[in-house]
Amino acid sequence: MNNIFALRLFFLLSVIHFFSCTNENTDLPTDAYRETRTISYNNINVDVVIDKPSLYEVDVLLVFHGTVLYDLNLMAAANTTLDKFKSVLDRNNMMIVSVAYPQENILLGDSIIKCEAALLWLKNKASQELGINVNKILLAGHSQGGYMVTRLNTMHQTNGVIANAPGPLNLVYRCQLEENGQVQSSVVCSNLKDLYGTTADNPNAYFQRSLLNFTNDFKSDILFVQGLDDSPIQMNLWPTFKQEVISCSTCQNRQFVEIQGGGHVSLFESLTAKTEFNNFINSH
Repeated sequence: MNNIFALRLFFLLSVIHFFSCTNENTDLPTDAYRETRTISYNNINVDVVIDKPSLYEVDVLLVFHGTVLYDLNLMAAANTTLDKFKSVLDRNNMMIVSVAYPQENILLGDSIIKCEAALLWLKNKASQELGINVNKILLAGHSQGGYMVTRLNTMHQTNGVIANAPGPLNLVYRCQLEENGQVQSSVVCSNLKDLYGTTADNPNAYFQRSLLNFTNDFKSDILFVQGLDDSPIQMNLWPTFKQEVISCSTCQNRQFVEIQGGGHVSLFESLTAKTEFNNFINSH
């Protein structure tokens, strides 16, 4: 009887030890990898590129590319954008997720639905699906990607947002220049004209999609980076946009880093911009 009792006790202790070790292993490093996957949230699908460090507990930088005319180039843009942000990030322990949001045959701004789905997936489903624990989430975007993260900041709270050269700032102004033949025509304005008519016919429809229409109710702190030698259109509108953001009474903290002589990609070229980018991330 004593032998039987001893065997049962040994078996019970072994089971307890096995499960305690299993729980402890969740804190151990996991494999690093880079992969492309289609994620889904509320039946909205979007492709993302995931660059994961060999950690179980991760902070995440969710990044968004700029304008891409054709969807066949989306994955290349998402990968390039991931690489660019990774190159200026001074931490190697953050997971970076790059969102390949579509734009072809889509009115500017309507892709926000896909961008929001990626953020909500990261907030609510990524930990379980990837077998990790997502901690802090920060957003970063370049150009039209900066437009997307600024808009997302009016919709959902995160740990912080970074927007480099965000735009378009004012589609009424931009598309009116195209209508007058002062600048080259774009797909963005052509698509809007097909639906709404000219800027004179329906200026409000154009303005509603402009970033100047999204300068209130920022849920989280945001850092704007802008090269002051960007395109004439961007520079003409930048002071107005900046003042609107500064004047916001319903926003979390807003910070501006302006790079003298810097162009459209100042975040990735300016040492000052890179330093402020990392200071922002490390302080949030």
